Amino acid sequence: MAGEKTAERVRRLIGESGLTQAEFAAKAGLDAPKMSKSLSGVRRFTSLDLARIADVGEVSVDWLIGAEPASPSMAARSSALASKSSDVAVREAERLAQIRADLAFLGYRQEPSGFVAASLSGRLIDQGRRLAVQARAHARNQGVDLSEQRDLAETVEGLFGVDVAIVRLPDGFDGLTYVDEHARLMVIGTSEVPARQRFTVAHELGHLLAGDDQGLHLDVDLHDDAHKQQPAEMRANAFAAELLLPEEVLRTAAAETAWSDTVFARLACRLWVSPSTLAWRLFNLDLIDRRLCDSFRVMTTGHAAHLAGAVNVLGEWIESASRPRTPAALVRGTFQAYADGNATLRPFADLIGVDTATLRHALSETREESPLAS
Repeated sequence: MAGEKTAERVRRLIGESGLTQAEFAAKAGLDAPKMSKSLSGVRRFTSLDLARIADVGEVSVDWLIGAEPASPSMAARSSALASKSSDVAVREAERLAQIRADLAFLGYRQEPSGFVAASLSGRLIDQGRRLAVQARAHARNQGVDLSEQRDLAETVEGLFGVDVAIVRLPDGFDGLTYVDEHARLMVIGTSEVPARQRFTVAHELGHLLAGDDQGLHLDVDLHDDAHKQQPAEMRANAFAAELLLPEEVLRTAAAETAWSDTVFARLACRLWVSPSTLAWRLFNLDLIDRRLCDSFRVMTTGHAAHLAGAVNVLGEWIESASRPRTPAALVRGTFQAYADGNATLRPFADLIGVDTATLRHALSETREESPLAS
């Protein structure tokens, strides 16, 4: 039974700690008689008891209650795509998913987005486009134009109920999605090529909304030719293209002006995409011919920013894309659980990368004199 397994694992932690049962209980902030009753089965451990015990034992609440590891974890370890960077990304996804599972146990579940994809049918590329149209409509209903959002991570979290982590990885990695009973998340690599990172966020959102490989879906390199030919990748690329470069927007732009390097560069900067991506999209929609496509697609992002008068903006964008990011909704959830007295400070401290003792000291300060005080 689950209660017996939990008691067994708590005893194991006590034994490994080198403390007596009473000493371990005291360190966890628990009453020794209540600990004894819980271990004997007379009393059930409360969720806060388990959070405190997990804190002292440096394990997850899921492990304490005997939950089995998620199958995506096992699949990832044996994946033929494994590399140093993908291993780091998978471990980060597992870590965030575990935090989500522990929060769910405490009653803090990931908020649903309200977005429901229509059934997918027809050609894969058409499926991706229709799904993107639905996603854009969902965003517009909340006053957001996705094609004009520079940093998609926060926007995607708010609109689609997805934790988005930006992580510094050792040797380059585009992204992954991870879905289980409690978590919907993506892990994206930091990048000095912000347009590529932005396209990756849109691409991974396509996987998630289409329900591709519920569990773990790795995209080590979106630009690899063999990878791009996989059915799910074709659909996710079509989704990202329509999401970030809507056909109606491009047709309107093409109808309103004659093409020149400056006009093209301004459009690329306005839509936050690379010149190459924009050129191919315009060509595929028959809005420019092959000659113009070949001319525009070799334009560098830096030259486009120079022509559009957006060099400073590009610098800010590069800096932003190069910076790691912790999912904001997960930060709120872990701190709320602590503030409500339902969890210890350790999950929040671990999530934001701050020592628990330092953070506890900072939060326990009763008064900080204002520099404006006279």
